[in-house]
Amino acid sequence: MYDLIKKAVYDDDAAIQISKMDKDVTSVVDAISELSLEETMKLGMQFKRFPLGCDLTEVVAGTCASDLEIMDLLGNCRLSDMIGAPIHICAYAFSDIGEKFGMTGLEVMQKVHEIVDVPLDLDHFGENGAMRLPKNISGCGGECYNNGPAFTECPRGRIHERLIDKELEQKDDKEEWVKLSSSVAVNVTCEQTGDGHAAPLREAEDIAQLAKKYGRGLESIMFVGDGYDEVITGFEKSIEIGADVIVVEGGPFNRCENTTESFAKTIAAARILSPGKVVATNGAYEHEVRAGLRTGLNMVITGFPKNHHGYMCGYEPGTARRGKFGLPRIIQIINEEFPNRGLPVQKHDLLSLATAVKIAGPDYVYPRKIGSYHVGDAHWATLVNSRMYQNIELKHTLSDIVELARGNVISLHGGRFISWVIANELDRYVDEIIISDVDDWVLKNTVSNLQDALNATIIAEKDDKAAADSADFSIASSTMIPVKESILKKVPNALTIV
Repeated sequence: MYDLIKKAVYDDDAAIQISKMDKDVTSVVDAISELSLEETMKLGMQFKRFPLGCDLTEVVAGTCASDLEIMDLLGNCRLSDMIGAPIHICAYAFSDIGEKFGMTGLEVMQKVHEIVDVPLDLDHFGENGAMRLPKNISGCGGECYNNGPAFTECPRGRIHERLIDKELEQKDDKEEWVKLSSSVAVNVTCEQTGDGHAAPLREAEDIAQLAKKYGRGLESIMFVGDGYDEVITGFEKSIEIGADVIVVEGGPFNRCENTTESFAKTIAAARILSPGKVVATNGAYEHEVRAGLRTGLNMVITGFPKNHHGYMCGYEPGTARRGKFGLPRIIQIINEEFPNRGLPVQKHDLLSLATAVKIAGPDYVYPRKIGSYHVGDAHWATLVNSRMYQNIELKHTLSDIVELARGNVISLHGGRFISWVIANELDRYVDEIIISDVDDWVLKNTVSNLQDALNATIIAEKDDKAAADSADFSIASSTMIPVKESILKKVPNALTIV
């Protein structure tokens, strides 16, 4: 595996080979441990590209804290929705706010669900539903992150306390929380020597089963720890419980001598091992966040003031403490690392993606495959369970597109996942499908994958006009408005799907 991973740093074919093979966690972690930091970063970015992994870069915002007024919580959620940041729901905080205002935690969740379109990511949720925590935990000032750099135990000497009686009072609401969510996060750090930090594995397994029951995405939170044995355990447990998304926590939970390198290597391994091709962090010092972004990190969970995610990403020891507004800082860090890219993902990007998902339909997207690859990634599955997805009105359904297409040769302009779905549906009716895309990597891998999966002859053509001239019918198979407009300038008669 080492030779193949070393080769994949620079060789596309080796990366494709790795993406298609069964992978042993220990072998992947061992191989990456032998790479230099520069090689590790190149490898991670290699596996962030379509179709090896998810190539989005986004922020997810924690909008809540136990001592917020409900008006402030709702305003935070509206602001997060306006900028297109999915909302990270801390169930204990929703329940604490609800208690203060004569509501249940679920009723607060319902209020948020009614006013936003972005996906809702449920966390701090256990076998009794919403976890309930004493004030010394729910109002924790973040001493471990502020003191840094390595966690041995809580600086205040507390353990993972729970107010079980309060949890049991609202246990009947447990499944309703999950139904309102797009994804659910569980924690496996208890298996990585973090038993004072997280609930026992049985609770993660219980919630994982509930998430799968309702078709919600599953995120697994693990930490870097010692950088080797504990990383292996984290990945193995995450995969065992059926995680779609891997969430890596660094900060004081990164006990390695070289924290930058160890965080990057864990992210690179996650890029290869994450079942749903999405890799996130919920806690990482600024130097780790920057290294993670350069290694292919997709998602940074951050937060509004008082929310604990507000200080857990993007700050260094001595500055990471409760009350920080991490969201604008993380946005700035992302733009410093990737200037002039228009990042992180904004609401119009999410709408475009959700439109593609709705055209494909929930039965077509991840974890379903066409050829060797899933259709989309874990984002595609979670978007199905958002109000954004529900409210989209399609210009043409997938069956409409197939019905409107006429001729033996069809050209699809735009080679990403939605073109795979359209090609798959057209396969019974056409002899040739021409794929056109300006990106050589997208074009090459789409054509190769579809040719392996379909009966029609799949032809690559970089030039849109040449593709259309060779076809009986053309479809602009992109849901991104600027891409569609660019295609129409060259192929004005193409069928548009947005």
